[in-house]
Amino acid sequence: MDSSREAALIPSGGHAMRAIVQHEYGAPPDVLRLAEVAMPAVGAEDVLVSVRASSANPWDWHFIRGEPLLFRAAGLGGVRTPKFPVPGGDLAGTVERAGSGVTAFKPGDEVYGFGHGAFAEYIAVPQDSLAPKPENLTFEQAAAVPLAAVTALQCLRAGGIRPGQHVLIVGASGGVGTFAVQIARHLGADVTGVCSTRHVDLVRRLGAGQVIDYTGQDFTTGAARYDLALQLGGTYSPAAVRKVLTPRGTLIQSFGDGSRWSGPVGNLIKAVALNVLARQTLKSVTAKVTAASLAEVSGLIETGQITPVIDRTYPLTEAAAAVTLVEQGSPAGKVIVVI
Repeated sequence: MDSSREAALIPSGGHAMRAIVQHEYGAPPDVLRLAEVAMPAVGAEDVLVSVRASSANPWDWHFIRGEPLLFRAAGLGGVRTPKFPVPGGDLAGTVERAGSGVTAFKPGDEVYGFGHGAFAEYIAVPQDSLAPKPENLTFEQAAAVPLAAVTALQCLRAGGIRPGQHVLIVGASGGVGTFAVQIARHLGADVTGVCSTRHVDLVRRLGAGQVIDYTGQDFTTGAARYDLALQLGGTYSPAAVRKVLTPRGTLIQSFGDGSRWSGPVGNLIKAVALNVLARQTLKSVTAKVTAASLAEVSGLIETGQITPVIDRTYPLTEAAAAVTLVEQGSPAGKVIVVI
């Protein structure tokens, strides 16, 4: 995105705001532009938030590219053009206005949460998708939390994590993985993280008792066995990961890249087949960010059990670069967009 075009894209006057917009599917640098758009409408149960920071997730580039194509057919995105012209989901900011049916928030409250259209100066979010911002976090830190931390917690819960279990986390240095390592350790598990060489020390500091550098070791051929495995990154098939589970172990897959056409659905089909053939359990989890899930995460943050890891920050004008880094790079933790 060419930040030198910013002034030309923002006319003066009117009730409008700056936002990143897209009118077609494609690579983030090709389709994302900074523009002035109308302020979002605020329903009775909505909260208008003045956004201070957001973050980039794999969720964002899937919607920006319109992939997997199967999701367009399912109505999750527009078939030919984007259903959500302003990308971005995670948000942290200050309540500007509350709808007539909102009881949990008032103007001036500092909040964080998840919605559609967070790469903008303002966003309207249902009140049940927000929570008070943890007091010990900055807005930038809080914006790193919602989708990633809730996904980590819900994946571990779906796997039935218990104290003393041996837990494998594939993609331990990513946005979700950095939270998963900390939460699993807090819940009393013996954690093994899988990551690249440059992130080994980070994953160990977060609480992993053992760290496997996938550039030099294939964990799927190792002798260790795990009660629970979270596959948050990499291209390993369910069958490959199943080999390192205990006889009644569980594999949890979060939303993965998958193929351009079907995304993670191919792995879901494989998981169903393996469930039939083995006593092990294989599940796929798509997180749901709610006020209750955010409140639980806030408790872990405010008591010092978990903390967000931030790789780097970008201004709103460079939101495309932030999304591209998440899509093509291997950031340590989260990539923040400062509004």
